Amino acid sequence: MENIRNFCIIAHIDHGKSTLADRLLEITDTISERDLQEQVLDDMDLERERGITIKSHAIQMEYEHEGQHYILNLIDTPGHVDFSYEVSRSLAACEGALLIVDAAQGIQAQTISNLYLAIDNDLEIIPVLNKMDLEAAMPEEVKDQIVDLIGCDREDIIEASGKTGYGVDRILEEIVHKIPPPEGNPEAPLQALIFDSVFNSYRGIIANIRIFNGTMKKNDHVKFFNTGKEYEADEIGVLKLKQEERKELSAGDVGYIISGIKLSKEVKVGDTITHVEHPCDKSIEGFEEVKPMVFAGIYPVDADEYEELRASIEKLQLNDASLTFIPESSVALGFGFRCGFLGLLHMEIIQERLDREFDMNVITTVPNVSYKVVTRKGEHLEVHNPSGLPDQKYIDHIEEPYIIAQIISKSEYVGSVMNLCIDKRGTLKNQVYLTSNRVEITFEMPLGEIVFDFYDKLKSISKGYASFDYHQSEYKLANLVKLDILLNGESVDALSTLIHRDNAYDFGKRMCVKLKELIPRQQFDIAIQAAIGAKIISRETVKAVRKDVTAKCYGGDITRKRKLLDKQKKGKKRMRQVGNVEVPQQAFLAVLKLD
Repeated sequence: MENIRNFCIIAHIDHGKSTLADRLLEITDTISERDLQEQVLDDMDLERERGITIKSHAIQMEYEHEGQHYILNLIDTPGHVDFSYEVSRSLAACEGALLIVDAAQGIQAQTISNLYLAIDNDLEIIPVLNKMDLEAAMPEEVKDQIVDLIGCDREDIIEASGKTGYGVDRILEEIVHKIPPPEGNPEAPLQALIFDSVFNSYRGIIANIRIFNGTMKKNDHVKFFNTGKEYEADEIGVLKLKQEERKELSAGDVGYIISGIKLSKEVKVGDTITHVEHPCDKSIEGFEEVKPMVFAGIYPVDADEYEELRASIEKLQLNDASLTFIPESSVALGFGFRCGFLGLLHMEIIQERLDREFDMNVITTVPNVSYKVVTRKGEHLEVHNPSGLPDQKYIDHIEEPYIIAQIISKSEYVGSVMNLCIDKRGTLKNQVYLTSNRVEITFEMPLGEIVFDFYDKLKSISKGYASFDYHQSEYKLANLVKLDILLNGESVDALSTLIHRDNAYDFGKRMCVKLKELIPRQQFDIAIQAAIGAKIISRETVKAVRKDVTAKCYGGDITRKRKLLDKQKKGKKRMRQVGNVEVPQQAFLAVLKLD
């Protein structure tokens, strides 16, 4: 155990974690030149296409230093605010962390929040200044920022470049010298924490574990502490580039266990594995339950695929424990699931993964947040979607969640960032100049306002420089109304939203105009209306496709034409009563991108 080091890499998105991880793997000969590709740990196509890390990946490296043989377990983590739950789970399995800061960009919002997560877990932190090879690098300024943030000495900051490999040797030496070896007793009863899991269609569920106490051997009789289920450890091993089988794992090791589990609900990330004969007294303090920020309905395009969708979401939840779901039904879309996500990017990624990994074609409804409704009788309800809202006459008041948002930006963009936040009903709480041209602005604003397009707009007005992080604070009284979209007088529940009264008229008008472009013309007029309760606030009409029935009348008496037109009119009227309107998938998505 003296020679084991467990550490993870934390940073803001795009500060070069995955590239630096590549160099570490290369220098320790964990990966052969033939297998080497950029961002080798990002093994999902989606991660490669978007250039972001979505999943944290564990891998074991072997390193020789001063005649000693060390085993280094590295966990690479995502940097986007929507995947911070992944980061918190990786930190639970480590004793130390590399904090990576881009020498050209400096400290950004997610750097700070990931750092606080690491400090909460009592990890040893090694600061690394990455991308030193860039012409735009400002090492001295950024070092000042790091010293202010962590309180370390300037000499402790390692200058490195993930691209060229400069400084990587020193990083490995510091890992060995600074990060403490894992504590634990190989002789004690077994305690192993599950920090990740994945579904394999041939082998069942593969759980990634970190052993804190005890020793696990192949074919041991083990049980899961929280679910109480018992299994045989069919195969255990360590995570190299591929899984490598071992006969035993003991305290301090990071590895995997396969025990032929088929049902995804039997494995919970954060659960503890122990022996059946000599169980441990208590489970390891796992992670706190995840709090979803954004809710949206996911429905199968074909109603017969409901059960397949359930199985797919369950398998996906194994691999992404921050996804939560409950069944729900909608008048317009049939049966589906109400899913909770950590943010809009998270929602987009889940939808994409369902399509790629499970071939599920799904419709996603308008995302929203959860509200607290107090009725006139004094009952407290939690409402996750607008269709669950009681009638206006029964509601005393509605409370909505507020967040504290921290935005770090260059000083030249402060004005436009403030305007954006004030437009989103934010109130300024604090403004601190970190350096002469970097400002940290703290706003309090409603969570519902940042759900749609806040992040995109923030990036565009600050030319990509502003970074954003938030945490939920409290619920406050809100003047909200339910905005319904009616097609031919029928309400489409999947398009209804809860919105602030001041924004309702403008939003309703834009929705109607957008839907008019997207809904295909029918043989009859389609009325698209936005309504608050019984009051219509906006209307657009998709004109009917009409056949020219009077084309065959060359002159003659006008009554001949009238007769044909009246006959057509009756047909259209009957058609409007029985005809229904198909809403295309783009219409649901277009609502998210209303500008």
